[in-house]
Amino acid sequence: MIVNTPAIVIHSLRYGESDLIVSLLTKTSGLRSYLLKGILKSKRGKIRSSLFQPLTLLEIEANHKDKGTLERIKEAKVLIPYQSLHTNFVKSSLVFFLSEILKNTIQEQEINEDLFHYLETTFLWLDSHDNIGNFHISFLIKLTQYLGFYPDTSNISSSVFNMQDGCFQEDSSNIYCLEGNSVLVLKKFLGTTFEESMSIKMSRMVRNEILNTLLVYFELHLHGFKKPKSLSILNEIFS
Repeated sequence: MIVNTPAIVIHSLRYGESDLIVSLLTKTSGLRSYLLKGILKSKRGKIRSSLFQPLTLLEIEANHKDKGTLERIKEAKVLIPYQSLHTNFVKSSLVFFLSEILKNTIQEQEINEDLFHYLETTFLWLDSHDNIGNFHISFLIKLTQYLGFYPDTSNISSSVFNMQDGCFQEDSSNIYCLEGNSVLVLKKFLGTTFEESMSIKMSRMVRNEILNTLLVYFELHLHGFKKPKSLSILNEIFS
């Protein structure tokens, strides 16, 4: 079946000397993997390897056989070009972190247009803004809405956040209960826009603690989730 769809590059992997395997989140077919034969050696082909940088927004025409094997892309072009996402050092570091997060969180071929729209809108926001110190924190929290484990805020006035159950409560009940200043800061992010969340003030130590807390939260709620290798670089940049 020939499919025309917007797509977001999640991950790419060199295969052999000249081939590339790319994972794309498509708007109409969910997560798909494609084999691009000879793309790393071809200089005249219609599809260039530079199109498949992480988080690039594409428009593709592909042949989907829907047999659980690698699909084929017939044509691809940039849907909306970024102005700074792949050239600004801080933003490009964020790109690698976010692509690792998405590689570990989006595993199935289920169509999720709401998630696609969130990612597309979010990456365009990141591309066009300079005040992005809390972006990765806000991104992860909002992402949980589309993955099904956004924190239950019905008892948000309580002082303890139970990461295992994803809710606020009065007392610690397991080793995954968080309390103290980190909970107060976490609450500030809930229900805010990206613009509002960028003005939340915190120390380097608290920012790193919140980020690590969120990654543990993802580990608890997503089978097979692993902390990104780019985490240490991100902690240094946003110190």
